[in-house]
Amino acid sequence: MKVALLDDYQRVALTFADWSRLPPGTELVVFDQPMPDPEAVAKALEPFDVIVAMRERTPFPAALLHWLPRLRLLVTTGSRNASIDLEACRARDITVCGTGATGTPTAELTWGLILALLKRIPEEDRALRAGRWQTGLTTGLEGKRLGLVGLGRLGTQVARVGRAFGMDVVGWSPNLTDERAQAAGARRVEKAELFATSDVISLHLVLGERTRGIVGAEELNAMKPEACFINTSRAGLVDEEALLHVLREGRIAGAGLDVFSTEPLPADHPLTSLPHVVLTPHLGYVTRENYAVFYRDALEDILAWRAGAPVRLLT
Repeated sequence: MKVALLDDYQRVALTFADWSRLPPGTELVVFDQPMPDPEAVAKALEPFDVIVAMRERTPFPAALLHWLPRLRLLVTTGSRNASIDLEACRARDITVCGTGATGTPTAELTWGLILALLKRIPEEDRALRAGRWQTGLTTGLEGKRLGLVGLGRLGTQVARVGRAFGMDVVGWSPNLTDERAQAAGARRVEKAELFATSDVISLHLVLGERTRGIVGAEELNAMKPEACFINTSRAGLVDEEALLHVLREGRIAGAGLDVFSTEPLPADHPLTSLPHVVLTPHLGYVTRENYAVFYRDALEDILAWRAGAPVRLLT
């Protein structure tokens, strides 16, 4: 049996699980760099019976699965992976399993980005290292409005911290009710009001056909000039060109982004040259605690499948 561990960018996969528990004779191969295109992915992965994918770093559409005739088990870290064509896996009799995860890292990163922007942490760090002292004014959170687009598990976690800072927390999503918003510690408002009145706007929706592009030019242009925009969810929720436009024109105060339409983000991408933008390389789930669960469960998935009793099935 040949097993591939994909996209181990930090080169830590082998340290988070006891891979010696795999059956004797198993060949375990770790890939620690992103592959440039689907053709390279197909060529590299064609010999493997089992593939462990790290979140959505490597997509598995039907076209790629066609070129992986030996693949019998595909494990994704986390319990959901929109980049895997599950119907195509079913059609090809490929078992797909997920893993558990810890509950708070993305919400924590959201607040890291908010604080980095409002407290000017990147700018002041760079200035201080260059010998300059107190180059600008920071912004307080108390009394400001936090607008959350999505009040599910992650949005609720972010709301809780906002309330602790003394913020006025409001929320909107396509199916949000007054009762659910209140249970999350927020007040439901209409989408237009959220974008027009919030000082910080943060996205916490699942990407799907109904939510793709749900934040477009109309919403972004409605934001206050002093407002900041945060996305730790999925890039596809936002019209990227519209976001680039308002940032280039200085229509909003800044953005904190952890997700991008192309990942890894190219070094020459327009976002990398814009001021008042804090960028992180999709770190929302990249914690020691999460990886420990990911790889422990991935190993268990392989062993259970090998024993004929797969667990955490997604197909």
